Amino acid sequence: MFDPEFFMGVYETVDPSTKAKVLRCGKYKDVTECGVDFNSSNTVTAERQTFYCVPIPGENPWVKESYASTSQARVVPSTSYAPTRQKRSYEEDDDDMDTQPQKQREPHAGPQSPTEHHGNGDCKRQETEAPSNQTASASHLDLNFPLPGEKGPSCLVKVYEDWESFKLNDLLEVYGILSVNPALSALADEKDTSSSIQDPTECMETAEEQRVHSPPASLVPRLHMLYARPLPHNNPLLPCTTVEDNSAFLSSSLSEMASVRAELLAYFTHILLGDALAAEYLILHLISNVYTRRDVLPLGKFTLNLSGCPTAASYTERFYQIIQQLVPSSYYLGMSLQNMNQMRLVPKKDYVANRLVSGALQLARNTSLFLDETQLEQGQLDTTGVRNVTALGNLISWQKVDYDFNYHQMEFPCNINVLIVSEGRSLLPSDCQIHLQSQVTAPQLEEYLSSIHMHPQSSSQLNKFRIYLCMARQLDYNISDEMTKVRRAAIFSLSPVAHT
Repeated sequence: MFDPEFFMGVYETVDPSTKAKVLRCGKYKDVTECGVDFNSSNTVTAERQTFYCVPIPGENPWVKESYASTSQARVVPSTSYAPTRQKRSYEEDDDDMDTQPQKQREPHAGPQSPTEHHGNGDCKRQETEAPSNQTASASHLDLNFPLPGEKGPSCLVKVYEDWESFKLNDLLEVYGILSVNPALSALADEKDTSSSIQDPTECMETAEEQRVHSPPASLVPRLHMLYARPLPHNNPLLPCTTVEDNSAFLSSSLSEMASVRAELLAYFTHILLGDALAAEYLILHLISNVYTRRDVLPLGKFTLNLSGCPTAASYTERFYQIIQQLVPSSYYLGMSLQNMNQMRLVPKKDYVANRLVSGALQLARNTSLFLDETQLEQGQLDTTGVRNVTALGNLISWQKVDYDFNYHQMEFPCNINVLIVSEGRSLLPSDCQIHLQSQVTAPQLEEYLSSIHMHPQSSSQLNKFRIYLCMARQLDYNISDEMTKVRRAAIFSLSPVAHT
């Protein structure tokens, strides 16, 4: 989120030939028409807020492919669309693009961000073309993605009202008016503070702030928000609303949940070397969710440490790939000494550019964070490494990340499912530690691991697993009176007997 931006909500233009004056609305546009009368008493200054939005960090390929298959018809160029005009505008935006081969400018298929799912056809085509030039121009422009190696379209979303309701790391579906006006980049390059740019405060920004806050419109388009709604999840197989609000989908899915869970348990038992108990805990981990907080204590989190994982045959990497096929968003973090000492896990404020530099722990709600401790080796953690391990511990224990503002730290709550795989007990805290009881002997381990396939089930069965894991997390549940009595009896039997 940038600083508030002032613009001319209402302004008056003067026709140079007829001297006729016309009142115009300045909302939902970045550049005003020529001939603005700055001495007019009818000018009204308004305020809007700019949010920098990126694709959902760690969104898995099956999610992107599903969205792309359902929206493919909406990105096909029509006969009324003139791509040459847009490509010429991009060349004006950035001289470096002149050397880029024409064949590289392909539409960027597959929605990766809630802000690009909707809009009219032409706006959709403009938006999908805009990020395709990142290979040539993004080398000198940091798009500030939280995860290293992430690609996709980013966007500056202009919000005109109720921007206090949007929080950092929220999942949003945005409807708006897309703007890729090349004048934005041209005027920013020339350090032009003339009347055509609507924000009069831009002349007060430093060169570094202008570079970050006013990137080329061809790489980071502007979207003037008309309407936005929070997304409870990013699973394309479920309705965008909460499950309880869709009774037809809920009733059809509930009838199969018991059988799907049994099949998922059998599948995880096979993956976890025949350990059915570990498979049970893995399911509980994947459907866990922070549903409320009592003071500083997050209720509902369930960080699982699976110890005893074999290091042979890249078992942990295969295990993560299977998790990746089941959840909408995930991230694999190999806890090697190099990663711990060099990665930026915690977001940090850059006061020179006046922006928050993202970190790998800046993740959306219910993202699965896979921590691989089998990558640990002997060595010493430096200051950055100690800070990163501390950040992971705070994330696991309190479901919060302390963002670094140099002079102070600010807590931001989160809701991230953390799974730790290790050889011995993890050095990080966890809510439950299960040591794998392998039913596979050492001589058979290599052959057994090679038999674990990425897609052992049919695509329809895989989709049932994906629906189950997401639905089970969202559904409300109540503990019956009978179960409450059983729990109390179990707790009482475990308590020490008082002696008199």
